[in-house]
Amino acid sequence: MEEEISFEAKVLHTPFEKPDAYSSLSMPVYNTAAYEFQTAEEMEEAFCGITSDPTYSRISNPTVTYFEDRVRAITGALSVTALNSGMAAITNALMTVSRAGGNIVTSSHLFGNTYSLISTTLKGFGVESRFCDLTQIEEVRKAVDENTCAIFLEVITNPQMEIADLKQLSEVAEAAGVPLIADTTIVPFSVFDAKKFGVHIEIVSSTKYISGGATSIGGLLIDYGTFDWSKAKALAFWNNQFGKRAFTLRLTKEIHRNIGAYMTPQVAYMQTLGLETMELRFERQAKTSLELAERLQSLPGILSVNYTGLKDNPFYELSLAQFGKYPGAMLTFDLASRAACFSFMNRLKLIRRATNLFDNKTLAIHPASTIFGGFSEKQRKNMDISQQTIRLSIGLETADDLYNDIKQALT
Repeated sequence: MEEEISFEAKVLHTPFEKPDAYSSLSMPVYNTAAYEFQTAEEMEEAFCGITSDPTYSRISNPTVTYFEDRVRAITGALSVTALNSGMAAITNALMTVSRAGGNIVTSSHLFGNTYSLISTTLKGFGVESRFCDLTQIEEVRKAVDENTCAIFLEVITNPQMEIADLKQLSEVAEAAGVPLIADTTIVPFSVFDAKKFGVHIEIVSSTKYISGGATSIGGLLIDYGTFDWSKAKALAFWNNQFGKRAFTLRLTKEIHRNIGAYMTPQVAYMQTLGLETMELRFERQAKTSLELAERLQSLPGILSVNYTGLKDNPFYELSLAQFGKYPGAMLTFDLASRAACFSFMNRLKLIRRATNLFDNKTLAIHPASTIFGGFSEKQRKNMDISQQTIRLSIGLETADDLYNDIKQALT
């Protein structure tokens, strides 16, 4: 039997769908909108999906397809669809499974735009949002009913750093016949196997670890082919035709091509390169995150540090079981007040004041006044967004450099 190759080898050696005319080692960037066909019959077959030949770059493009192929090779997924942002991926996923009169069961502990999408935008199309505590499994069980389109969560919430038990949620989802959809951006698929924990559809903001230092904006939808779509009312037509590929085919033949959110070839090229070094960068960033979190706990001026890899964190055991020793490269800490946070931010010399996660540079942000700045104080309270919290995205600097900058900024 042929030996299974490593994650690293799969990333580097996924073959092209078609041989390159010049035997290039890197997939070329196909900067084109349209593609010529030799015959009308070939054109018909491509447009009707009989062949995989590209037809128009809003729908498919060889450079993007190769990026999708690489991700599929390393995740073992049924299909991977690349979109033009993480939010586009979330929107396309939820619109693919949702319908008017349905509901989405989720947590109020969501990234600001994700919360707004579910609570406001989808509500306008007749989809109800049901917010509950996903760490309380009986509460989730009660929230799910025959009209539930999906259970949706972030595997580590941003910035609350909450973790729900994925296997328990998966059991509830399977019993109710609804898909479990998870945004796994905080922990890359090089160390976290979403399928193993019962996730049916995985969402990744490829802007983060994959892009290779915030070079570009993108998102991925990963379908593991493990859900029985005959149980999903919104996909009845598609299930009758395509079975376990119902989600993928509705996504690619209707939702993403009608919305026009497909990834561009330039971004796919940059993110294919970023994918090659993702594991190396993550290992450095995550190790630094744990070391820094441990050191910040004893630093005067910091009231508390939140990183689920810390042994005294309330989610530590669950985090270890689901994500291993290094649960991502994001941590938060609390200072005395909003004013103290602003003063701290203004004194930083090395760490950059910027949004985004998992750039090569370490970034600091005050979530309450920025990402969640458009919400009322009551809404922020319901979402557990504190005015005392600073969020750090850890880059490739040493733990000493970051610690020293934080220490001087607290003085």
